[in-house]
Amino acid sequence: MNKRVWAAVTAFGGELWNLRYDPLPPMSGPRLIGFAPQVSMCLLALYLFAGNDRELNGVYGLGELGTAVALLQSGALVLAMFYPIPAWWLVTAGMVYSAVAGEAQVPMDAAFPWTGEGMALQSAVLFLVALRRPVWVALTTLSASVLAGILCGIVFTAEPHRLTLNIGVWVFVAAVVVGAALRASRVARLELVRQQVLATEERTRRQLSEDRQRIARELHDVVAHHMSVISIQAQVAPHLVKDPPPELLDNLTGIRGNAVTALAELRRVLGVLRSEETAAPRAPQPGIDRIPDLVDNIAAAGVRVEFDTVGTTRPLPPGVELSVFRIAQEAMSNAMRHAPGTSIRLTLGYGRDGITIRVVNTAPTSRPTAAEGTGHGLPGMRERVAMLDGELATGPTPDGGYEVVAVLPVDPVKEWS
Repeated sequence: MNKRVWAAVTAFGGELWNLRYDPLPPMSGPRLIGFAPQVSMCLLALYLFAGNDRELNGVYGLGELGTAVALLQSGALVLAMFYPIPAWWLVTAGMVYSAVAGEAQVPMDAAFPWTGEGMALQSAVLFLVALRRPVWVALTTLSASVLAGILCGIVFTAEPHRLTLNIGVWVFVAAVVVGAALRASRVARLELVRQQVLATEERTRRQLSEDRQRIARELHDVVAHHMSVISIQAQVAPHLVKDPPPELLDNLTGIRGNAVTALAELRRVLGVLRSEETAAPRAPQPGIDRIPDLVDNIAAAGVRVEFDTVGTTRPLPPGVELSVFRIAQEAMSNAMRHAPGTSIRLTLGYGRDGITIRVVNTAPTSRPTAAEGTGHGLPGMRERVAMLDGELATGPTPDGGYEVVAVLPVDPVKEWS
C-alpha cells in the first residue's frame, strides 16, 4: 500500500513539473482558420501586456521591474500554447512577486493581488492547462493559484486592500471548467474516431476470414472429388489386369490408402474452418460452363449484359474454373449494387499461359442507396487471385464506369485436358 501511495504522490508531483512539449492543436479547416486560436492568444497577450505594464509600473510602483513582470506574464500566455505547466508556474510567480514587492505601494482601493489584466492572463493560462492536461492537474493548478492569491492578499499584507480574490476565484473556476469540458469533448471525439477505425479494421479482418473460409470450403469440394476418384481408380485398377504382380498391388494399395488419409485430413481441416451457420449441405462447385446461366440470371433482373470469349476455349483446372466463376459473379454483382442502371460487359480471354477475366460497367444512371453493398467484394477477389498467383487490377473508367481485370495463370504442363 505504501508503494502505491508513493507512486501516486510521485505521479502527482511529476505532472506539476511536467516540461513536456504539448502544443495547442490547430482547428480543422484551412490553414488560416486552423491557427486562429494561436493568433488570438498572441493578440490577447499583447493587448493585456500594455494594461498590466501600466498597472504594475504606476499602481504597484515596480518601475522597470513591473515591465519585466508584465512581459513575463504575457509571455507565459504565449508559452502556454506549447508548454502549459511551465507557463502556469511563470504567470503565478509573476503574480506573487508583484504582490509581495509592490504591496506597500498599492493604494487601499486598488485591485490586489491581481491586477485586472493579471487576472485575465492567469485565467487564460489556467484555461490552456485544463484544455490539454488531465482534470486533476487542472484542479491542482486552480487550487494552487487561489491559495497563492489568499497568501499574498491576506497573510502577507500589512494593510487591507480591495482584494480581487472573490472575482478571481469565479473567473478561474469558469476558465478551468470550460477548458476541461472542451478537452473532454475532444478526447471523446478522438476516442470515437479510434473506435470507428478499430471497428472498420475488425470488420475487414472478419470479412477476410469469411472469404478465406468460403474459398477453403469451395476448394475442398473440388479437391475432395478428385481425391475420391483417385481412391476409386486405385481400388479398381487391379481388376483391370490379369494376374497383377504383388508389387503393383502393394503400390495401388498405398495410393488408395494415401488418398483416403489425405481426404480425411482435408475434411478435418475444413471442419475447423466451417462454422455452424455455414455448415450447409455442399453442392457441386460451379465452373466456366455455368457462366452463361449467371449472365442469364443477371439479365433477367433487368440489367443489360454482354458476354463474349476471346481465344480458344478449353478445360481448365477445377480450382481455376471455380475462381473464374466467382470473380465474374462478384464483379457483376458489385456493378449491379453500386451502379444502378449500368450496362455490363464480361469478357473471358483464353491465352497460352492462363485466362483473363474482364468485367466493365458503364456509368450509373442513378446514385446507389446507402444500404446497397457491403464493400467487401474486392478483398474476396484479391484473395482468390492471390491464391492462384494471379494479378488483379480495378479502377474507374474514363466514361464514369468501373473495370475489373483479373489474370489467372495456368501451368501448361499441369493443365487438365
